[in-house]
Amino acid sequence: MSDDERLVDTARRLSSALTPGDLDHTLSQITAAAVEVLPGVTHASITISHADGTLDTAAPTDKLIEILDAAQYRLHQGPCYEAATETLHIASPNLAADERFPDYAAIAVAAGIRAQAAVRLFDTGKSKGALNLYSPNVGSFEDLAILSRLFAHQAAAVIGYANEIQTLREAVNTRSSIGQAVGILMERYKLNDHRAFAFLTRLSQQRNVKLRLIADQINDTVELQDGG
Repeated sequence: MSDDERLVDTARRLSSALTPGDLDHTLSQITAAAVEVLPGVTHASITISHADGTLDTAAPTDKLIEILDAAQYRLHQGPCYEAATETLHIASPNLAADERFPDYAAIAVAAGIRAQAAVRLFDTGKSKGALNLYSPNVGSFEDLAILSRLFAHQAAAVIGYANEIQTLREAVNTRSSIGQAVGILMERYKLNDHRAFAFLTRLSQQRNVKLRLIADQINDTVELQDGG
C-alpha cells in the first residue's frame, strides 16, 4: 500500500472510529482507535497537563500504561512527558538506545515496551493534552510522523466538539439551578424575580462564593426540608 493509500485508509478508519460524545467517552475512543488504527501501537493513553503543572493520565488502554506514564511524570523524562509539556510530537523507535531518557527507558524496556511516541492533541492555555503511543517492537514509529499528525488533527477536532458539548451542558445546568433557587426565594420571601435574583447575587458577593454554588446550597436545603 502506497503512502497516499495509507493516509486515505487511515482517514476513513478514523472517521468511523471517532464520534463525538461526552469528554471521558471521547478520550477513551481516541486511545482505543489509536491501538486499532495506527501501525505498531499496542497500548495508548492521554496525558493531561494542568495549569498548576500537575500531570494526569486519561483513558489508558492497559493498567501497565498508567504505571509507565506515572514513571515519566515522576522522572520528568520520556515521550509522554515531553509532548505534554514541551514539544508537539516526539518519537523513540528504540528506547533502549535513546540517550534522552536513560532512567525512564530502563523501566519501559523492563516492562516490555521498546518503542514509544507521543503527539500533542490540544493546548487550551489552561491545559495541554498529548496522545501516548506504546509498542513492544524496536523500530516502531520510525515513519509515523504523517499518520500521527493526521490522527492528532482528527482527534483534536472531536475533543473540541466534546468540550463544547460539556461547556453547554454545564451552562444549562447552572442556569437551571439558579432559576430554581430564584423561584424558591420568590415563594419564600414574596419577592419578584428581579429582587430574588438580586438577593442571590448579594449572598454570592458577601460570602465570596460563586452564584451557582449559592443556588445549589439553597436548592439542597429545600430538598432536605422536603425530605424531612
